[in-house]
Amino acid sequence: MGIRKTILSRIVLVYFVLVVFAVVVIAKVFSVQQINNDRWEKIEENLNNNTVIVPPVRGTICADDGSVLATSVPGYKIRIDLVAEGVKRVFDEDCDSLAFYLSAFYKDASQKSYARKLRSAYNRGDRGLLLTPQKIDYTELQQFKEFPILRRGRFGGGMIIEQENKRLNPLGILAARTIGTMNKAGALTAVSIGHNGIERAYEMYLRGEDGISYKQNISGRWINRSEIEPQNGMDIITTIDVKMQDIAESALLRQAEKSNPEWATAVLMEVSTGEIKAIANLGKTKDGYGEKDNYALGYRGCYEPGSTFKLVSLMVALEDGVVDTSDVFDTGNGFWAAEKIYDDHACGKVTVKQILEQSSNIGTAKVILSNYKNNPKDYVDRVYSFGIHKPLGLELPGEGQPYIKYPGNSDWWGTTLGRMSFGYDLRLTPLQVLNFYNAVANDGKMVKPQLVKEIRNNGALVKKYQTEYINPMIASNETIGKAQAMLHGVCQNGTGRGVQGEHFHVAGKTGTARVAREDGKGYEQGAYYATFVGYFPADNPMYSLIVTFKKPRNSIYGAAVAGPVFKEISEKVYAGQIMDVIEDENENECTPQIKSGQSNDILELAEELQLDNVHGAPISKMATVSVADSLVVLSEKEITAGTVPDVRGMGASNAIYLMENAGLQVKVKGVGKVKQQSLKPGAKYRSGQTVYLALN
Repeated sequence: MGIRKTILSRIVLVYFVLVVFAVVVIAKVFSVQQINNDRWEKIEENLNNNTVIVPPVRGTICADDGSVLATSVPGYKIRIDLVAEGVKRVFDEDCDSLAFYLSAFYKDASQKSYARKLRSAYNRGDRGLLLTPQKIDYTELQQFKEFPILRRGRFGGGMIIEQENKRLNPLGILAARTIGTMNKAGALTAVSIGHNGIERAYEMYLRGEDGISYKQNISGRWINRSEIEPQNGMDIITTIDVKMQDIAESALLRQAEKSNPEWATAVLMEVSTGEIKAIANLGKTKDGYGEKDNYALGYRGCYEPGSTFKLVSLMVALEDGVVDTSDVFDTGNGFWAAEKIYDDHACGKVTVKQILEQSSNIGTAKVILSNYKNNPKDYVDRVYSFGIHKPLGLELPGEGQPYIKYPGNSDWWGTTLGRMSFGYDLRLTPLQVLNFYNAVANDGKMVKPQLVKEIRNNGALVKKYQTEYINPMIASNETIGKAQAMLHGVCQNGTGRGVQGEHFHVAGKTGTARVAREDGKGYEQGAYYATFVGYFPADNPMYSLIVTFKKPRNSIYGAAVAGPVFKEISEKVYAGQIMDVIEDENENECTPQIKSGQSNDILELAEELQLDNVHGAPISKMATVSVADSLVVLSEKEITAGTVPDVRGMGASNAIYLMENAGLQVKVKGVGKVKQQSLKPGAKYRSGQTVYLALN
């Protein structure tokens, strides 16, 4: 019994101790939450009021060669603390002088007016009077630092400098809509963020991370004490080539000013990689034309492509083996009464190849209706197999959605198949059309268009974007070969003859399509899209290009409106492959630097560009070029027999000619000019040996 009492008393004691401990803990919690509530609220308020978010410097958007397309530059606002002790000592003496400098700088008010403003603020004890109504740049900041009172510095002169970064596009409107714009800081965001284009798509990389600093009062002066340094944004390296962009933008603008369209767009893409080298989008503004919207890939540019879709339809029939390019169809006198389909001109009996060359609506419809009228799903399924019905998936927001009807859809009508065959009752953006033609140029390989090459952080590579394939082979090699021949024929014998260059061949297709009404009820009277899409050079495609105008006023035809722009861009881009224009350091003049190559090509190009400083007329096929005293001198290119020629820096055709002429087998990888060759120049070799050329 005694043992039981002892155990029970110990349990009671332990329980009592636990109860007391629990009471103490609860009391302490209550004390922290309630008794010292005012203290913690003051601490919280102090942290909230005195914590300053330090925004990072936004990353730079660059062209493929590092040229700056968009960057952040600092802007400054200047305030003055009129309660600072140093200011009090000199204010009466220097107030009028400061007013004089402010009046002279802004020229918007008199010295007396500025003096009254300063004295009024001084009398009410203003600790942050704003002296700069708009942000000033770094040079102007240095001027302010020399103004009376302010020249005494941060503490002695009460000068408070607030830095805000401003986004600039150093190259003006060049690709401005693709680069994008910024949303202004407001209630939802403390700093500007990307609104559209690359600025928005790569916001997470460009933005960086905020830093934190705290305001601290030291001897009556508030200063910011940095706690966490901001992490500046990363740099985006795009695929844009500044020279090519300028060529495209200038050519498109000149034609827009002539034809007065609602909008116009041009996109230049590298065939093998899908890299977009230039993208121009011009829309009407109050001052003429500017980069207003991204018509090349956005939903506002989504349209019925018209005749440029005929290539797709004919490739369906060729791939299915139901026709060949030599098969003949009778298009009559230009009107097919049974289907109510018109041609611009009577074509009569024409082959499938000529149907594309002459851009016959009737011929294209007859090819498709005669083979797919009873099985329209077979036609659409084959179109889908090409991959043209899917979005391209670019990182930029707002891509227009392609729409190609399918039999059984509520909007599939009895006339749909025939109209679809020549580019109506469906919608595509210019870039989606271009990407299909690029696949034909690329021997059937459909690559994803690419606008960004790399992401870098302080120069270090963070991410590199590789070429992506949407469809590794859209059709058989046989069909692709026939399609290439037909597109070449369009520019040799058909509606695209005016686009053909003198020094190289192009391949492509004209397109003229009616503009649908916004309410979906028919078409606008006299309103058309004019397009030319293709690639160059035709025999060794390097670039694909589309040019589209909406509602041009002086002509409705793709060959007449878009064709000249295509021709100008292709010729200047092609010329850039063998000629670089460099700035003379002393005279600010442009001197042509011509690469070594085939004599006839160099002389013809010099004549075309009206260069009067090119001298020499080598009798051999290849020439060496040298520059002396602003003269470009052509001389015989000496090639030592039995040794490997040096073809570095040459274009592919010239390099292959020299190597094969020397008896070597040539394997080429890449596009552009020869960067490396596997056999050392001047080395001995054996006949038939293979040399590998890397182009870049």
